[in-house]
Amino acid sequence: MDFPEQDVDIFGEFEGQDNHGDGARQSSSSSSSSSSSSRSSSNGSEGGETSSGGSASASGSASGSSSEGEDNGEEVEKKVHGYEERDLFGSDSDEKDLFGSDNEDYCKTLATSPFPVPVLPAIRNTNNQNRGNFGRGRWQNDRGAGILPRPGPYPQRHNYGYGSKFNNRHDERFVSELKLTKSEETLSRKCIAFQEPCELACYSRVEGGDVHFDDRSLRLFKRLITEDVGADLNEGYDTFIEKKDLGSEGFGDLLAAIRNRNIPLGNIHFVTFRNNLNKILATAYIRNEPWEMGVHKRNGVVYLDVHKLPERPKSDLDRRRCYWGYCFESLATEDPRRADGEGIHHVDANAEYCSVIKTKLGAHRILMGAEMDCCDSTDDGRRFYVELKTSRELDYHTEERYEREKLLKFWIQSFLAGVPYIVIGFRDDGGRLVRTERLRTKDITQRVKMKNYWQGGVCLAFADEVLCWLYGTVKENEDYILQFAPPFNRLELLQAQSCPDAISNHVQQL
Repeated sequence: MDFPEQDVDIFGEFEGQDNHGDGARQSSSSSSSSSSSSRSSSNGSEGGETSSGGSASASGSASGSSSEGEDNGEEVEKKVHGYEERDLFGSDSDEKDLFGSDNEDYCKTLATSPFPVPVLPAIRNTNNQNRGNFGRGRWQNDRGAGILPRPGPYPQRHNYGYGSKFNNRHDERFVSELKLTKSEETLSRKCIAFQEPCELACYSRVEGGDVHFDDRSLRLFKRLITEDVGADLNEGYDTFIEKKDLGSEGFGDLLAAIRNRNIPLGNIHFVTFRNNLNKILATAYIRNEPWEMGVHKRNGVVYLDVHKLPERPKSDLDRRRCYWGYCFESLATEDPRRADGEGIHHVDANAEYCSVIKTKLGAHRILMGAEMDCCDSTDDGRRFYVELKTSRELDYHTEERYEREKLLKFWIQSFLAGVPYIVIGFRDDGGRLVRTERLRTKDITQRVKMKNYWQGGVCLAFADEVLCWLYGTVKENEDYILQFAPPFNRLELLQAQSCPDAISNHVQQL
């Protein structure tokens, strides 16, 4: 599986949006056309919007003129299907402007009607006398307000249609909200620039949890991964070491790597892990997955901390499926400690390599940490990263969901960090590797565009809306929680009580 050098670039030009200049010219033409007088209606706006009956009348006038000679402004009469029809566009037609000052009838029209507003009687239920006035109609009764609004200048019920479960306005922590009302069509009209990511630093976490500011944990991609098709991904499951939840401690390692390389933060707007940006961009299309993150503004920089939501207890099958992904990563990378033909064993999910990347989305300068699975190099020695993924083998019923949701997440994760290639290992329900597929990140959007599943530009435009709202709302030295929760129709910003020690210590050491 070769990676030619010319295929590495994933930041080709975005496809430009449709030029709406014609629409503007049409609007201007329509405006000038509507301002023309009624006596030039043959080439004015009314003439362009005449109904079919008007067209028949005009054609009839033309035919009458050719057979009987020109009438020079006299009224033209003819019989059409037994009905007498007058030419509405003769020269002696009424030339008065309907809304002009010469129209006396219009000028004499009163601003308010002299007739009183009718008052309708109350509706009584005559079908069932035992129930009385228990209808759910427009007027008030002893059961409370009905579905329709009450007549008259009475105050309406607040928060009608939303219970306390779906409304956090009563929550003392509530600060602001961003309603997800903009359609995909509206967002697609925005062209958001995204700067090619640039790696500034890195760090490695080795088995045991120690952190080093180098690339010792970065693995090399094994190009002959196709030779492992048929391998059992359950191998080594008994000795698998699951990943620990480090909480804000993991964010502290990223901040330590930034300090270690003396990366200036004076012109940076957001510092975050890539995972938080993945959530924001994916929310443009995936509206049924809750998430939250910490938001802390210090010295003009907004730090986005990863929050892990409570999950249901994992079954053995859940843990095994999670292991299949780590096992495929071990199969697809070179391991000098593993001899040829030796099986997979002692997989530690805590060992990782993280790249510190600077990029720019719209006007927002972002410094983010992104875990990288492995790397490869071109013929001239230029290094690039490769993303490794696993998925259940596709069939007729699962292919659409795979392209709508999984490929969307794969693309977002790789595009944000500038990863040009994704290698996917497809497995069966028993955990056996069936086949592998290599995708170029920049080709994924073209693949789904033909089916109109999603657009990458919409994800970037949505993220730009969120980051603009977020940066403009949060205040200096204050702490918040950004959450996306049921009923999944808005983003909510809540006040938080404290700031993680990792961020506070980082700010003190700057």
